[in-house]
Amino acid sequence: MSSPFDLSGRLALITGGGRGLGREMALSFAAHGATVVIASRKADVIEASANEIAEATGQTVVAMPCHVGRWDEVSALADDVYERFGRVDVLVNNAGMSPLYDKLSNVTEELFDKVMDVNVKGPFRLGSVIGERMKQAGRGSIINVSSTSSLRPGPAEVPYAAAKAGVNALTVGLAQSFGPEVRVNCIMPGPFRTDISKAWDWDVIDRAMQRVPMGRVGEPNEIVGAALLLASDAGAYMSGSIIKVDGGMSGIVGSG
Repeated sequence: MSSPFDLSGRLALITGGGRGLGREMALSFAAHGATVVIASRKADVIEASANEIAEATGQTVVAMPCHVGRWDEVSALADDVYERFGRVDVLVNNAGMSPLYDKLSNVTEELFDKVMDVNVKGPFRLGSVIGERMKQAGRGSIINVSSTSSLRPGPAEVPYAAAKAGVNALTVGLAQSFGPEVRVNCIMPGPFRTDISKAWDWDVIDRAMQRVPMGRVGEPNEIVGAALLLASDAGAYMSGSIIKVDGGMSGIVGSG
């Protein structure tokens, strides 16, 4: 009897799959039998990650460069994947950005638009064009990646938090649009130790984590349980759901 988490014979497309949480999801999906396409604007990063994951798992892992904040590039990515593989069974909209700024009035229109483009516009476009094809094929799973900052934004992440709140709404809307054939869900991570976290003030983070039930930030591989659940038949009755993976942080009054 096969595991309900088995992804053998399925094609997974993961944006932002070259590092951080996206890379861990790509590695886990491949380890559970999937063929994986990882997309990012940094071709050298995803090429290296694809080769490493393929070597570690024995699965086909392909890198396809794409700037997810650009409408035409996202549309072309979908076309290229379908032309090469003929299908997408799992789409993970993971790519995102949260730039630093000293104060809100210094956030430029260009920077604001870039945050919205990468975090909301890309997932909307890719989710729409692939979701329609999944529905026509009779099955599929779309996983969006949000953030607990979408619920309680701090002063250093206002544009990002607003964009991720849009991802939450997008998840519910796409689930309504493409069900019952396509399941659309969202993972809402709290703070994880990734490349982005290198810029954090760790004195502040460590003090904040003392109030969180798990008492620490997450490690990248700890995202894969939720991702596998939503990608596989184990989550067959889940759609429109938003799963918090934050060590209990969102249950703390005043947490960001």
